[in-house]
Amino acid sequence: MAIYALAELEPSIHPDAYVHPDATVIGDVRIAAGASVWPGTVLRGDNGYIELGSRSNVQDGCVLHCTQRHPTILGENSAIGHSVHVEGATIGTGCLIASGSVVLNGTVVEDGGMVGAGAVLSYDSRVPSGHIALGVPAKTRPNTAFGPEQIAAVVDSYVARAKRFRAELRRLD
Repeated sequence: MAIYALAELEPSIHPDAYVHPDATVIGDVRIAAGASVWPGTVLRGDNGYIELGSRSNVQDGCVLHCTQRHPTILGENSAIGHSVHVEGATIGTGCLIASGSVVLNGTVVEDGGMVGAGAVLSYDSRVPSGHIALGVPAKTRPNTAFGPEQIAAVVDSYVARAKRFRAELRRLD
């Protein structure tokens, strides 16, 4: 895996976290126990910090960055789907940010909030607890289709998957 310090800024990765060998982690990035970071993902904590809560996952091809004013924080038991861009946003506990979405500076996704696939949340947006943001630009509404049980199932599947990859992944070239 590509893990880099930037001057005095060094990643802090809990021994029980999983970072795929093809992910890149740079600078002030804090990854808690049971969290996972998947192939092609870049976490760059150069202007501020990035924090991944326990049992959270950042799936394949994501880009997480931060600003001096806005860190990027992912709460516990949350999932960031494939090819998502998160920059300077706070995502609560038990959240799902679906594939291909963009979540920008100052945005807050409250506990249990969800961002639908392909949605774009511009600066200083807010997704209330139990709501989903959909569209470009994203609009929020109550989430009646994908509840906390489904988000927990996604999180649980990635915790199990990380254990499997830690034990069974072998490079063949």
